[in-house]
Amino acid sequence: MATLTKLDDIVSLAKRRGFIFQSSEIYGGLASCYDYGPLGVELKNNVKRAWWKSVVQMRDDIVGLDSSILMHPMIWKASGHADKFADLISECKKCHSRTRVDQLKNKNGSEGDVNELSNKVCPACSSVGQFTEPMPFKLMFETQMGANAEDTMTLYLRPETAQGIFANFRNVLDSTRVKVPFGIAQIGKSFRNEVTTKAFIFRTREFEQAEIEFFCEPGTDEQWYETWKAARFAWYTDLGIKADNLRFREHDADELAHYAKACTDVEYKFPFGSGDWQELEGIANRADYDLRQHQRGMRSMNAWFEQGRDLMKVNLVDEAEDYHKGPLSFYDDQKKKHYIPYVIEPSAGMDRSTLAFLVDAYDEEEVKGQTRNVLRFHPALAPTKVAVFPLVKKEGMPDIAHNITDDLKRYVTAFYDEKGAIGRRYRRQDEAGTPYCITVDGDTLAEKTVTVRERDSMEQIKVSVDQIKGYIRDKLDM
Repeated sequence: MATLTKLDDIVSLAKRRGFIFQSSEIYGGLASCYDYGPLGVELKNNVKRAWWKSVVQMRDDIVGLDSSILMHPMIWKASGHADKFADLISECKKCHSRTRVDQLKNKNGSEGDVNELSNKVCPACSSVGQFTEPMPFKLMFETQMGANAEDTMTLYLRPETAQGIFANFRNVLDSTRVKVPFGIAQIGKSFRNEVTTKAFIFRTREFEQAEIEFFCEPGTDEQWYETWKAARFAWYTDLGIKADNLRFREHDADELAHYAKACTDVEYKFPFGSGDWQELEGIANRADYDLRQHQRGMRSMNAWFEQGRDLMKVNLVDEAEDYHKGPLSFYDDQKKKHYIPYVIEPSAGMDRSTLAFLVDAYDEEEVKGQTRNVLRFHPALAPTKVAVFPLVKKEGMPDIAHNITDDLKRYVTAFYDEKGAIGRRYRRQDEAGTPYCITVDGDTLAEKTVTVRERDSMEQIKVSVDQIKGYIRDKLDM
């Protein structure tokens, strides 16, 4: 198998086969915004379905949620985003481009001291040491809600889905039969006004997150932390990503987020340049920070009104002595005690995951003197599961092929194609990652069989028409 060393190959295939397009391309495009085409939306939806099946459908201790993108601004005060969610940026004095300070490299290519800019290279014009003093750049998008000036309230497009889960912790406890330890899972859009965007859909300003907040008793958090690290790593390899392209990276103490007791990234070796390890997913031990903060935020609502609904002027009320018995606490009726649960948070980017699965599935090989491009997706992720072809457009073959396609569509995503030579049709499906192709040919008319071609091996076998549905479902493990 060929080794992919360039992202350009993926970007080209993604547009050519309808996976991913530049957003607003007819108007020159919008930076760091992308649209998912016919195959891309199926691939991304399959990634989300596989995640949901793994963490919700197949477990008894996790329930789902879909919280609103727009939430009360005090949520972002309590979470710390209103005060702390910013990147340090610096402007190049020569070309006036702005870059995150932590993304700048030294002249020799090393990371070096983040705060020392005299040896840093501008990624836009390559000048060295020509930077302004770092300045904070807020990452949350603002919007306005209200019918008139008097009622207008400044809101934020959420920069993460996690806070919607924390804000609904009590609602879930009161409306279900869950008890600690348990989790709440959510997939949803988030928005960040990133200064430095990167490499196709890896870092975008609008993206989709899949997050779990797993609530556990203090003292059991480290065990659950290790459990979730192993489970999340295995999810990627079970769906076909090569283990050699994945690794754990533990955060050092000086890079932990303000809420984190510990954090580990699952990193993938993306084809940025000659290969670059980048975060796919973070697994964080958030301790009891979030629920405690939201209890403080609930007690601070009067201050928000008194300060003219200005978050910057609100100081959160100090915690009461009995905060363990607050509205966001849990009462263990077996141990007869209240406590604020600790939280383990596996947080994955669905766009990054989609890119990783796309990259890892991509392969080139020589077949009969020609290069074959193929996406070797796990069947659960393949956008189209089966394609059906009539060998020729006569002798009733199209009608039979249409009937087979329509029958399969009740169970899997099936695609009918009658245009072009059969070899070209196979190659198109190889590039789409379709695991199986079915050809209606002369033997179909004479012997009631079809030819089934397997994507990876290109082997072909004969299967009876009346058995094709069961054969495909068995192969796809459905």
